[in-house]
Amino acid sequence: MSLKGSCLCGAIGYEIDSLDMPISHCHCQTCQKAHAAAFATTAGVLREHFRWTRGEALVAAYESSPGKLRRFCPRCGSHLIAERDGQPHVIVRVATLDDDPGTRPARHIWTSHDRPWLSGENIPAYPEWNPERKA
Repeated sequence: MSLKGSCLCGAIGYEIDSLDMPISHCHCQTCQKAHAAAFATTAGVLREHFRWTRGEALVAAYESSPGKLRRFCPRCGSHLIAERDGQPHVIVRVATLDDDPGTRPARHIWTSHDRPWLSGENIPAYPEWNPERKA
């Protein structure tokens, strides 16, 4: 079973054969900055199980730390994968999958980098927009 993924604007697409490593929520400061979020949800995919299906020539890269390239769409800014030369896998940004991977996150990593405002399990949650907000 293959899974499809894409960027926000749809210019770049990819396909994977499987997630080959557990899904993790990465809380490192680099992921926080790159994704403008408290954490990024990632999973390793062996290189032979990953392929670009459209827009490969558009894919941009940023070396966020020595040897680590973050690949993203320069049109919409979606981060799609990260990789290091010589590693047998790429790191897929799970939120860019168009299909349900059929598995759930197994762990949080780099929680030592959590922001103080991230705590608060007892705050209201809504299935969609806050019902108290006026249009």
